[in-house]
Amino acid sequence: MEQTMSKTNAKLLLIDDDIELCELLVEYLATEGFTVSAVHDGEAGVDAALSGMHDLVLLDVTLPKLNGFDALKQIRQQSDIPVLMLTARGDDVDRIIGLEIGADDYLPKPYNHRELVARIKAILRRGRTPLIPEGTSRTLQIDDIALNLANREAAISGEPLELTATEFLVLKTLIEKAGELISRDDLTQIALNRKLTLYDRAIDMHVSNVRKKIGTRPDGSLRIKTVRGSGYFYILPG
Repeated sequence: MEQTMSKTNAKLLLIDDDIELCELLVEYLATEGFTVSAVHDGEAGVDAALSGMHDLVLLDVTLPKLNGFDALKQIRQQSDIPVLMLTARGDDVDRIIGLEIGADDYLPKPYNHRELVARIKAILRRGRTPLIPEGTSRTLQIDDIALNLANREAAISGEPLELTATEFLVLKTLIEKAGELISRDDLTQIALNRKLTLYDRAIDMHVSNVRKKIGTRPDGSLRIKTVRGSGYFYILPG
């Protein structure tokens, strides 16, 4: 089941067991210029997501054979492909779990199709926006963390640091503005390429994931500080 147009050339994978909904979405997203393939269970979804043939995954939580969370865990073991989780409206637990596992963003069902397209385009722009303005360094470094802005790879003490595209942008932004408080609104706009909405905890979960992955400094001191109700900042060394 596929539809193709030439506006974006982005290839999407839709993993959802609601076949009628999938058919409608494939048709609608095609009018927005996306090529969409649909599969209807978690196991097939993992295989398709790891095929290297798609630019973004739309992943439902409730799936046969393998639920969305377990599917995402398997995908994240081998790939950093962007994933937009489709969750039940009002179920904050699903959203938090999805973001903790490595989803780039979430959208509660039932959703507005225009909002879905906006989220998809926002996620895709994160991975396509050049990170190196002309005349600037290809590497960003602080403490024992090094970010290669050319290929979006990260390392800590010389060891590879596995970050999703969103987590990379979060860490890059915090390091670039080390010692400076960045509001949740600004960080959401920069890293998620959208406005912060009421009760939206996506950026908080991405910061939490980054914090877990980079850990503390060798001396045990914190790297990222939370200013409750305001935002975050990377603590300057020394």
